[in-house]
Amino acid sequence: MLKPEVSRSHREELSRSLQAITGLPNLNFDATGALRLDGDVASRGSESARALLSKALKGPNVIIIEDASSRSDVGFARVVRGRWLRGDSTNPPAFVVLIDFTDFRRLSGDAEARAAFDVGWGLLHEIDHVVHDSEDAQDETAIGECEDHINRMRLELGLPVRVDYFFSRAYLKADANFSARYVRLSFERRDQTSLQTKRYWLVWDAMTVGGLLGDGQRALVR
Repeated sequence: MLKPEVSRSHREELSRSLQAITGLPNLNFDATGALRLDGDVASRGSESARALLSKALKGPNVIIIEDASSRSDVGFARVVRGRWLRGDSTNPPAFVVLIDFTDFRRLSGDAEARAAFDVGWGLLHEIDHVVHDSEDAQDETAIGECEDHINRMRLELGLPVRVDYFFSRAYLKADANFSARYVRLSFERRDQTSLQTKRYWLVWDAMTVGGLLGDGQRALVR
């Protein structure tokens, strides 16, 4: 469910992204903020994404989506354990997905990579953590179990897959009058005809996107 504070524009942005990924044109959040898949028949889109959302809706956990735009402790999206203010131990487990919509607007790069990394993809990544208890990468040699699942969805849509979990420095010249630290995230797609692999990039200023950690190398990039 969406929290009531999520604006109409952000609600529509999230719906459009999930519709494109799942191939469910009538997917929406109802007047109460609850996600609805009722009556949708997909002619295309990611089967794995549809299966993940179906499991989330039928599962035992409560998942709340909160607008965390411009928060310095959120890089794109993250999920945290929720706490019930009222009730007892019979309440179901609750999780809060924090989405920084402004972070996604600060991305630059190849159109193919941007199509493979937006608010919908961020939400699906965090839902996968909840539904499958999947892990993120712990070092720079791996992509992580969770992102493996999300990459399967990208493949089903013919999009490039994410090959790095952690960003790396982008050696771009910044205006000397402004403080900026440009970083990049890589995606790739293999052409089955030429058997060549093409690399795509997303670039952003880590000084303005939340989630930058103290060592300057890792961020809460989900």
